[in-house]
Amino acid sequence: MTALPPDPEPEKTPDLEPGGGVSPGDTPPDSGQTSGLSHPQPMPSKAMPIAWLVLIGVLVVLATGFVIALGLGWLKLG
Repeated sequence: MTALPPDPEPEKTPDLEPGGGVSPGDTPPDSGQTSGLSHPQPMPSKAMPIAWLVLIGVLVVLATGFVIALGLGWLKLG
């Protein structure tokens, strides 16, 4: 195991009594913070969501045009 534990070493902590206890009214030190991100997360690309919105917009326009053409009788299917 190469990682050190997050708790402070009792022999190097001031105000501890023999055996590792604390005097009445004293507060022992907190443990170190070990949660959270280890490095910043990369920003997601903005190109793909825009491309999907454009593609969906084109499909909606084509589908709407197809329905209007069917309604006006311009397309003779069947």
